[in-house]
Amino acid sequence: MTWTRRDFLKTAAVGGAAATAGALTSSRAIADFTPLKSKKKLKILILGGTAFLGPAFVEVARSRGHEITLFNRGKTNAHLYPDLVKLKGDRDGDLTALETGNWDVCLDTSGYIPHMVKASAELLKGRVDQYIFISSISVYADFKEKGLNEKSAVGVITDEEIATALTMKDITGANYGPLKALCEQAASAAFGKKACNIRPGLIVGPRDRSDRFTYWPVRIARGGEVMVPDKPEIPTQVIDVRDLAEFIVMCCEKDTNGVFNATSPPEELTMGELFDTCKSVSGSDAHFTWVDTAFLEENEVAAWSDMPVWVPLDGDDAGHPFVNIDCALKAGLTFRPISETVRGTLDWWDTVSQERKNKDMRSGLTADREAELLLKWHEAKG
Repeated sequence: MTWTRRDFLKTAAVGGAAATAGALTSSRAIADFTPLKSKKKLKILILGGTAFLGPAFVEVARSRGHEITLFNRGKTNAHLYPDLVKLKGDRDGDLTALETGNWDVCLDTSGYIPHMVKASAELLKGRVDQYIFISSISVYADFKEKGLNEKSAVGVITDEEIATALTMKDITGANYGPLKALCEQAASAAFGKKACNIRPGLIVGPRDRSDRFTYWPVRIARGGEVMVPDKPEIPTQVIDVRDLAEFIVMCCEKDTNGVFNATSPPEELTMGELFDTCKSVSGSDAHFTWVDTAFLEENEVAAWSDMPVWVPLDGDDAGHPFVNIDCALKAGLTFRPISETVRGTLDWWDTVSQERKNKDMRSGLTADREAELLLKWHEAKG
């Protein structure tokens, strides 16, 4: 087995130390490490903080000794963190709880509508030193282009389209990216050089409710014949939510600002490596049937949703697995092995309710649909 940079251990906490080049002695690298306390205790305000990225960030930040305040509606996972200061409000019109108080950093994990980000950033200006906004690589205008970087053009929408996107219910696949770009601009307008806009790729790992990655570890763990897309050598890019959380904490501690793409290195992770790792970590008897893109298109099997993590290397999304992350790497972004992401995902999935497990996954194919397609594929191939 050939090891890549991803398969080496992290040797330090969020302080940005490089990965060791020591040899691994097991088939599954262990990414656990003992967090070190930060030299300076920061007061961090999180807008959101109780779903997926929020808890991952809270856990890292607390382990480093930082003081956390949460601002949200108190509806999502309200049971979490009973010992933290919780400010209750709504980004859509009720920011009263934020009218007083001072913090070193505001982490905005819940900004999707520009006028809401503008309102929170302007209200906090002068009482917060640094504003970190979690954006998305979806901001880019043209994904046919390979090597998209922080200076590549972002998507735009008309004033009329902006006026109709006033709530979360108004967000679509078409306006999501341009709206995020406008949110970045709102944060930067308020905080200038003290704004940090982080553009993650597909965030994966424990607590991901979208199943956009979870489908593969869970499906492959079930074993048997698994329908998989295209070819083993097709690259993809993802980022473990815990790696992203550590990078954000590092940006807080080092007062790192600017714009950063945050996903795995381009062309380092392939679909074949991902599927083999899922099989190895779960210990299943899965075997893979690689189905070509023509068949998938003919049978209306959609990339990204029906076949999570994958996009074909032609068409409008051909540049998706080639996003440049040099800026984030220079700033200290590091990665745990993909095996740890798979293991963490399966361990978390074991804890979800049986009721949730009994439902169809939110991404990927149902068992019946997969069986139907596999039968059709084999009949076509004789």
